[in-house]
Amino acid sequence: MLTLIETARKRCGLSQSELARRAGTSQPTLSAYEHGAKSPTLAVLDRLIRACSHQLELAPTPEFVEHSGVRGASFYVPTVLWRLDIEAALATVVLPLHVNWSDPGRQFNLADRSDRARVYEIVLREGGPEVLTSLVDGALLVDAWDELVLPRPIRAAWSGLVDSVRGDRHVRAA
Repeated sequence: MLTLIETARKRCGLSQSELARRAGTSQPTLSAYEHGAKSPTLAVLDRLIRACSHQLELAPTPEFVEHSGVRGASFYVPTVLWRLDIEAALATVVLPLHVNWSDPGRQFNLADRSDRARVYEIVLREGGPEVLTSLVDGALLVDAWDELVLPRPIRAAWSGLVDSVRGDRHVRAA
């Protein structure tokens, strides 16, 4: 598994030597960070990540509550919404067979609003926490919420969270 530093470095196309130079450290020290032999301070980590034109962010970690739906099938609702990287949020995906058993192998383009809505409908009904967090973007879910066709128990269970994020959006000034 790639470390955070290595992921940022590779995303911006830098060698260890170049990142070390830009961040004001040595290549052997950077290598030790990437291989887990040394741990950078938070300030050093931030400097390394910023040298790759990235930033560290604090993001919520959802916990999931299992609910019983139609005919006893389980579905999951998070405690908070999360954001995906833009590449993941708009990727072309094939849903796992246990989630999309009615149309196996179908590709969905998440950049296409109707495909994304269909994926969200399927995943909210059939997906567990891992599938949800890898395919659903919180902001895009909130944006599409009124258009999604969902069973009543699922819509009711998710509505409190979605409504709390939306607030009274019709009153806000742009």
